[in-house]
Amino acid sequence: MNVPIGKLKANPTNPRVLRDEKFLKLKASIQSFPDMLNYRGIVAVTDTDGKFMVLGGNMRLRAIQDLGIKEVPVMLADHWTEEQRREFIIKDNVGFGEWDWDQLANEWDADELDDWGLDFPGAEIAEIDAPELADGPKPEYQQMTFTLHDSQAETVKAAMDKAKAEGAAESDVNENSNGNALAYLAAAFLNG
Repeated sequence: MNVPIGKLKANPTNPRVLRDEKFLKLKASIQSFPDMLNYRGIVAVTDTDGKFMVLGGNMRLRAIQDLGIKEVPVMLADHWTEEQRREFIIKDNVGFGEWDWDQLANEWDADELDDWGLDFPGAEIAEIDAPELADGPKPEYQQMTFTLHDSQAETVKAAMDKAKAEGAAESDVNENSNGNALAYLAAAFLNG
């Protein structure tokens, strides 16, 4: 059933929040694909004041309010026990599956996935401010952050230590020995 936004109220004990950029992405996804709400509506229960308290979709409700949408599909769960309601609040926000990152990388557009709110683990690349060099313009630098399993991290560290021992950490462009060693390893792999 479609319910006017004024009849809905957020759950005051909702333990899940979206902040800043993720909330903006949620709003953008609703704005660009509003029909999605018809298939992923809000789950609520009738409260003592006759309003519908949200069990599932508190952040969607907040985004919908910000966007000025006047009504939203709601599924009522009045028949659930208090324990079932509490269980749903958590289970609705738990991700049970895992992403197949290789398939996503090969079959989907990374910018679209980012716009849709999917956070990629692994390499995050950000431009960083680099100082001017005495003999010319500043080089272009990027900062990369990787998320690795402990065994993978040990392998990468050992390879970087070996590369440094072989002199790969020396560079006239960058004083970061870890970055130079990693670049050396990547070049050796690509050329190898």
